[in-house]
Amino acid sequence: MFSCEGIGKTIEKAIENALLELKAIREDVDIKILNEGGLFKKAKVLVTISEEARPKYEKRKLFVEEEKKEELNDNLKNKSQEEKDLTTDKEITKIDIKSQNKENDEIKDISKTEDNAKDNFDEKQEKIVPPHQFLKGLFDVAGKEVEININEDEKYIHISVIGNDLGNMIGHRGDCFYAISKLVSILAGKQSKKILLDIGGYREKRAESLINLAKRTAEKVAKSGRYIKLLPMNPADRRIIHTALQDDNRVTTLSKGTEPNRYVIVFPKNED
Repeated sequence: MFSCEGIGKTIEKAIENALLELKAIREDVDIKILNEGGLFKKAKVLVTISEEARPKYEKRKLFVEEEKKEELNDNLKNKSQEEKDLTTDKEITKIDIKSQNKENDEIKDISKTEDNAKDNFDEKQEKIVPPHQFLKGLFDVAGKEVEININEDEKYIHISVIGNDLGNMIGHRGDCFYAISKLVSILAGKQSKKILLDIGGYREKRAESLINLAKRTAEKVAKSGRYIKLLPMNPADRRIIHTALQDDNRVTTLSKGTEPNRYVIVFPKNED
């Protein structure tokens, strides 16, 4: 596919949607505005790979088609093997009726035991674990001497953990930090206020780092006229990027992909 119609609330949004569909960059396409949109109409554009850039995309298309052929052949081989395995399974699964009934009775007894255990587990799950108690136990087990402070405002419960050598409790790009935050929220049960955890000042430092990243990326996109795809981030980090650039008249942002590999794309805005 070397051309695509894009639809959006604005002409720029329509172009972005068409570029994503074609998996192309702006400098490789010709753009024709079909409908500028208005109060009750969406903008519509026709985006076509330019003649100069078409050879590059034709090669990409051939490469994708070859990959699909190989995948189809692999699927056919797997299907053939599955049919052979199924035939073998049917021959093996001839079981005496009396033995089967006995086995079913044993399964029922096991199910009753599991149901009783589940009921006891559910009763325990209803117990709420105070965040301070959980965090104190966690950091004690980790051998960390920390100070835990809790403050509240109108919307949030702020929990701050202060101490030395807390890097391994934060993890690479905050992996451990976000996992601990999730556990604190789950164990605390339903709260009228959202719990915001901070360990060693990581939340504030991470936000500052992401804001700087967003600004540097916006500068590059504005100068080059090309979009930039950032590395996958969790929802909280993506929200910081979107918020940091929402008032920047040179660029716009868009989240793509599925969790946990969802990422942010920064696009140049149409200056026409």
